[in-house]
Amino acid sequence: MTTTTTRPGLAPRLTALTKVVELGPGRLDKKLLDEAGGLLLRAGDRLKLSSEHTVVALAGGTGSGKSSLFNAISGLELSPTGVRRPTTARTHACVWGLEGAAPLLDWLQIQWRHRFSRASALDKGDSQLHGLILLDLPDHDSIRALTDTEADRLIGLADLVVWVLDPQKYADASTHRRYVTDLAGHDAVTVFALNQADRLTTEELAELVIDLNDLLRREGVDHPSVVPTSAVTGRGVESLKSVIATAVSRRRAAIQKLEADLHRLEQRLGEAMPLGQALSAPSSVDEARRMGLTDALCDAVGVPAVGEAMENVYAERSGQWVAWPYPRLFAKLRPDPLKALRLEDVSAEIRGITTGSVSAQSAEVANAVQALADGLSVGMHPVWRSAVHQAARSRSGQLPQALTEDLTEVAPQLDRIPGWWRALKVWQYTLVAAFVAGVVWLVAGLLMPGQLPPQLELLGDGAALPWVGLMMASVLGLGALSGIAARNFVELGASRERERLEREMRRRVAAVSATMVVEPVERELGRHHSFFTALRDLSV
Repeated sequence: MTTTTTRPGLAPRLTALTKVVELGPGRLDKKLLDEAGGLLLRAGDRLKLSSEHTVVALAGGTGSGKSSLFNAISGLELSPTGVRRPTTARTHACVWGLEGAAPLLDWLQIQWRHRFSRASALDKGDSQLHGLILLDLPDHDSIRALTDTEADRLIGLADLVVWVLDPQKYADASTHRRYVTDLAGHDAVTVFALNQADRLTTEELAELVIDLNDLLRREGVDHPSVVPTSAVTGRGVESLKSVIATAVSRRRAAIQKLEADLHRLEQRLGEAMPLGQALSAPSSVDEARRMGLTDALCDAVGVPAVGEAMENVYAERSGQWVAWPYPRLFAKLRPDPLKALRLEDVSAEIRGITTGSVSAQSAEVANAVQALADGLSVGMHPVWRSAVHQAARSRSGQLPQALTEDLTEVAPQLDRIPGWWRALKVWQYTLVAAFVAGVVWLVAGLLMPGQLPPQLELLGDGAALPWVGLMMASVLGLGALSGIAARNFVELGASRERERLEREMRRRVAAVSATMVVEPVERELGRHHSFFTALRDLSV
């Protein structure tokens, strides 16, 4: 049983790419996501298979001598070569060391009849190739669509690719446009064999090698490996075998290919979604922004207006109970402010204020939500900024109604009469009765001195009248003072009730906004942070 050894960092990078693919839908181009998903599947499959074998693919166009070179390297006539129209229709594989190679060949989808084995231990000089799986691919420019697709598939799966070029078509646009331009970063797992060198003079060959190197560098292959070969004369075949043998003996080509593919994909992801300062964006809604949203929604639904109305109504209504009765009697001679306020049903009035504020200020609710999303998405990529706004607005259509229903439940019950109001009213009317008794005493003493029956003669005692007047003045003063004191206590109570009501309404507004706005936004912020953290880890 073979084990797979990966360089430190590859596994975490693949894990990071998995996270990018998981979080990328709707944020990244689907084609790019599909490519990333394909790389993850390919990497997972390849790393599970034999690490003792290196898959080397010979790729090239029609007439490049690819199959002849395959036979020259293997030392056997394994792959058919054509004369009038050379072409390879099916992939052939030559394996140096079959043990453990079968699952890898199955994954490559190489047909059994096209698999060949070399007992390298019996072949002098070929022991260095033990572990090599050499593939002769179909011509990538074949007119047969089937073979063309198979060539593309195996070029992507191979650990190392040897591009076989011929002197006439070494700069062929189809090869360079479709394949070479994507080889940036794949220098370690790509070799270019300039075949059919026997057709060129030494000077011509040297000139072509220089020109090919320059062309490859211009296309992003920083350190091209070009080996002149001739399958006919055998020139350069040993050099090519040596390059392949080095890759096979190191047992790192599979890892290097995955690293190169990962690097190329990482660059494309970075272009599509630059990391920049993305990780400086908030990953959650801070307390200050939560409070700002709550404040804005409280204003939008009219919490201060409800509190003020409650305080005013509480204070005015208390006058019916705790105010000194005589000023109330005089007040009846002028318009009643309570009737002007239509306070016959105070609770209904307050509920009407609350409901009306919510329905009337829907635009302000939307503005508050918009402001939160704007503040949190500053500097984000437009795709993510749009996603944050969408998350913030995901339930904003239901928000006004939810606030209405929740706040209506806490509308103040102003028809509730505190016990001390009732006690004070009894006290006030006791004083009124005492004052009335004093008036009767004075009238009787002044108008009917000495004419009252014996049982009422005390009323007619003129000596007591000054004391009666003093008592009446004291009753009036005591009543006025108790009214003033009661008024102060009422105002203090009204203020406390307002604070309690606004605090409870604010708590409910905060709870509703947390559920319907903050939570969806935080999910999106968390997704944004996790995505760019994974993107950063991928590029390490």
